[in-house]
Amino acid sequence: MSDCASSCPLHERGVDAERRRFLSTALAASLLGVLAACGDGDISGVEDDDDTPGGGGGGGGGGGGTGGNLVITVANFVPLRTDGGIARVDNGTGTPTAVLRVSATTYRAFSLVCPHAGTTVNIETNSFRCPNHGATFSATGQVTGGPAPTGLTELTATFNATAGTLTIG
Repeated sequence: MSDCASSCPLHERGVDAERRRFLSTALAASLLGVLAACGDGDISGVEDDDDTPGGGGGGGGGGGGTGGNLVITVANFVPLRTDGGIARVDNGTGTPTAVLRVSATTYRAFSLVCPHAGTTVNIETNSFRCPNHGATFSATGQVTGGPAPTGLTELTATFNATAGTLTIG
């Protein structure tokens, strides 16, 4: 039986080292390709969970949106039955939106998108809080703490007392 390592030209030191280098490079490139395909492309280490429930909702939705507006039936949201009540009203579709009842005929609407990192903020008892970095906002959307540079974006809210609906846009 012959010793291939000593007689075969493919096992010469230079060819063997070159093959190992080629295989190592090919393996590394393949691994990087697999890792890139499995990731979401975000390497910041911050989770952006836009599906975070807004909390504090209660009750069903209202009508549908037309022309970019959201139309809700106020009576369908339990927190909006009392002054100072806050409810998430978008039903998980479109821009995350909350409404604050100021009085029986006055409502204010806010985007629940945090101005700091774009995360959906949660409704707390009488305020809002970002789950990502802890920014806090008053019931009227003003910054009360944390890294947010501005308050929550206020949206136009028009109440139709006859129909009991609020058009937000």
